[in-house]
Amino acid sequence: MTTELKEAGLAPSHEVERLVEAARDSLTDDMVSRLAGFCGEGLDLVDRASRSGLAQAIPLIADMVHNGDLERISQLARVYQSAQDALTDEMVGRLAETMGEGLSLLDRLNRGGAGRLVQMLEQLESTGALEKIANTLPVLLDKLDMVAGLLTCLESAATKSKVTPTAGGIGNLWQLMTNGETQQSLQFLVSLSQQMQDRCAKAS
Repeated sequence: MTTELKEAGLAPSHEVERLVEAARDSLTDDMVSRLAGFCGEGLDLVDRASRSGLAQAIPLIADMVHNGDLERISQLARVYQSAQDALTDEMVGRLAETMGEGLSLLDRLNRGGAGRLVQMLEQLESTGALEKIANTLPVLLDKLDMVAGLLTCLESAATKSKVTPTAGGIGNLWQLMTNGETQQSLQFLVSLSQQMQDRCAKAS
């Protein structure tokens, strides 16, 4: 430093010389080692930044800052952190239990032939039968009470015919044929038969 001052044409004073000597004496080996380590780490950081393409990422980060994308990412990170902090051990346990039950249900469906059921549904869809079923099912549900009542009537009639004995003879037959309820029942059966014949003829 004294030489540089002399070359610059400035004659150093005794105070400056003592100051330079004091600064030189105050530099211990530990300080020199730390300065060297700091310089080495700085150069290593610059080298890694250059290799990782940080120079190319800086314009993208600048665009994200101008567009507000970086702020939105930061907000999403805060929301995620808040949700993570809000999750208690009980909630985590219930979520894990729910996921376990869902996986168990999927496994049972797979073992129970859910794949075959899906194939059947695909075949019904390809043939148009699934649409027919979907259109017919509401009507069938509306008539379900009538079907249940019909089956109940058939069961009651079968039970009554077993319990009630029938007397033979032409007189009893004549009395049965002249009964108004019998004629009404026969008329109902004839009408039912006619309706079934008409429906079968339309279907064929």
